[in-house]
Amino acid sequence: MRFPMSPADARSLRAGDVILVEGEIVITAGLPTHLRLLDCAERNAAPPIAIAGGSLLHLGSYSRDTADGGLEVLYMNPTTSTRFNALMPRLIRHYGLTAVGGKGGLDAGCVAAMQEVGCVYLSFLGGGAPLHTAAIRAVKEVAWNDLVAHYRLVRLGVEGLGPLTVGIDAHGNSLFQSLQAGAAARMPEILARLAQDREGAGA
Repeated sequence: MRFPMSPADARSLRAGDVILVEGEIVITAGLPTHLRLLDCAERNAAPPIAIAGGSLLHLGSYSRDTADGGLEVLYMNPTTSTRFNALMPRLIRHYGLTAVGGKGGLDAGCVAAMQEVGCVYLSFLGGGAPLHTAAIRAVKEVAWNDLVAHYRLVRLGVEGLGPLTVGIDAHGNSLFQSLQAGAAARMPEILARLAQDREGAGA
């Protein structure tokens, strides 16, 4: 799938689809970075890296500054998206994001915003840093250099990033919610079996 995607591209995907990404993505793992993006939105000011109609992926990086003032990404790995639940609906709507992602999913408020805008959540393999890092082709832009490297806003050129699972699609379907509902439905049976096993062990 070529990034940045259009809302129509995003709506063509379904929860459970597996894709590879090529093109350009924007990443950050920082709550302060999200707050700065939200501040830009509230002031109607352009952020230092354009994200409108694009992606904002919850990917942290171990990076180092280079002698020429650039940034070298040594490895990249997802961070937990649920940390940003309170901020993501406003960011998705204001910037018209077509792709967000990381690990762990997002809550119902985010799902509603994604459905409204035409945005998908991409689930990254936790611990898959070698795969994710190997897909990086170029560091295109870096902003907010006063922050530690994995909190900075970074635009990357990537090729073959993935495999990534569409964990939440633009139609309101969430694999995370489905799995949680399934687990909750099975819990009474599991607890009953455990109780029977304890009774049998005590007999």
